[in-house]
Amino acid sequence: MTAGTIVSLAATVMLITLFLKMPVFISVLAGSFTYFLLHPELPAQIMAQRVIAGVESIPLLAIPFFVCSGVIMNYSGVTARIMRFCEVCMRKVPGGLAQVNVLLSTLMGGLSGSSLADAAMEAKMLVPAMEKNGFSKEFSSVVTAASAMITPLIPPGIAMIIYGSIANVSIGKLFVAGIGPGLLLCITMMLLCGSISLKRGYSSEMTEDISFLAALKDAILPLLLPVVIIGGIRLGIFTPTEAGAVAIIYAVMLSLVFREFTWGKMWQSMKETVLTTSSIMLIVGAASAFAWVLTRERIPQTLTELIISNVSNKYVFLLIVNVFLLFVGMFIEGNASMIVLVPLFVPVARAYGIDDIQFAMMFIFNMAIGSLSPPMGTLMFVTCGVTKCKIAAFIKEAVPFYLVLLVCLILLTFFPFFSLTLVNLIY
Repeated sequence: MTAGTIVSLAATVMLITLFLKMPVFISVLAGSFTYFLLHPELPAQIMAQRVIAGVESIPLLAIPFFVCSGVIMNYSGVTARIMRFCEVCMRKVPGGLAQVNVLLSTLMGGLSGSSLADAAMEAKMLVPAMEKNGFSKEFSSVVTAASAMITPLIPPGIAMIIYGSIANVSIGKLFVAGIGPGLLLCITMMLLCGSISLKRGYSSEMTEDISFLAALKDAILPLLLPVVIIGGIRLGIFTPTEAGAVAIIYAVMLSLVFREFTWGKMWQSMKETVLTTSSIMLIVGAASAFAWVLTRERIPQTLTELIISNVSNKYVFLLIVNVFLLFVGMFIEGNASMIVLVPLFVPVARAYGIDDIQFAMMFIFNMAIGSLSPPMGTLMFVTCGVTKCKIAAFIKEAVPFYLVLLVCLILLTFFPFFSLTLVNLIY
């Protein structure tokens, strides 16, 4: 049996188990195990070593740190204060609570770093209030899921940490670069929500009547966290990994200031941190083993030679990659596909002279779109699971949002301005 046939069988096993809705890390491990099973001369210990080595990367330590800081802030009243600030900012804007939903995701992206956590939280907090104000369940659910896509783009997104550790790209620069695409997505979604709300006559009234300065006073300390992280990394005070530990200290200090954090909430937050981190690391470890299989069989090098010999224009290459990633994102979880595909495409992108940071933002944005896309979009399922919205109704309502996302993807792909302006300015 040839090496190409063995790799094809391994990939087929992985895809079949994914379609059978088995946990992602088990599906990826099944593909790797198939490869080692058909290669009897390879010791099985190598697979175990690659799984362990995949999670031993120092930059990945930032993941549990940032997850923990985000969870502590959720349990210490920070989220409620930021939401109140968003309501004050948006109370006279068409769309009311829909605009609050988008703005809250943008601001919370700098705190939680997890789009699924953001979607679950807002689905519980905002969707019932939106329905009470006259918004349909479908529209409320779609806005919640779509706005949660902003979270992995705003620093400190977990996707940036994983991408940076795999592609050997500066995580600090990725944090800065994410601000531009995050704001682009925020503005375009707010315009879309305002347009739909005006057309359908959705209410923009909200009960919040406190002053802007009072709301800002409550929210200013949490909102300074991204500034502290990016500023500390840029000034060389701490590394991106150490920034995660700083974020935890900052979150604990805020919990003491707001006096809403109890020992019970502390236990709950630690439990949630362990569960979230474990699920991410299992995927990272499993995908690292599969990435080693691809590297051993020289798949990245072969793909680079094949594409460069047949595609002479880098813009055509970017278009092909976008179509491919959008398709993959519909079926495979973002972190898993990132760990497998980044080693494949980054060498090709570099061969075309495409900037590492711009390609990273395009890649991460594609993965975010995949999390919202049927048939296996995780954001779609998490949000609908909380709001009890029917998947068919959700997809129908999401069509205008998909169009906006494609426009934003095109802008990020072919116009470096959105990804590189702040990086060039700060670095």
